[in-house]
Amino acid sequence: MSDSDELAEIRRRKRERLEERLRGRAVDGPTASPAEPIHVRSPEHFAELLEANETVLVDFYADWCGPCRTLEPIVSAVARDTPAAVAKVDIDARRALAEEYGVRSVPTMVLFAAGRPVERIVGVQGKDALVALVDRYAGRES
Repeated sequence: MSDSDELAEIRRRKRERLEERLRGRAVDGPTASPAEPIHVRSPEHFAELLEANETVLVDFYADWCGPCRTLEPIVSAVARDTPAAVAKVDIDARRALAEEYGVRSVPTMVLFAAGRPVERIVGVQGKDALVALVDRYAGRES
């Protein structure tokens, strides 16, 4: 893929993301985020997500992982109920990303704020714990 093709693809994805936000949620400034988990397609896509969203909860998972399957509906609820974007990274398909962030077991979740990793959680967590964690970094702490 040439640089111009890659740039066109990035623009297309950003346009789609904006249209999804406008259709699916009220947009109230920079805290609006996708209401569904986003499956990361490439390291470039991952970087885009971090850049486009103030708070991102990244779920590093594997299809063969039972606890990851248990966590899936919880992660979906966090995407729906918090201002964070939720990204899903398949460690088998995106091994370099998993290695870059030191993922040694799954599920591992890494919370990013302003593009930087700020928290790491290993294992299945409940929705309330994850929502509280996101809210602390998204400025919605009660």
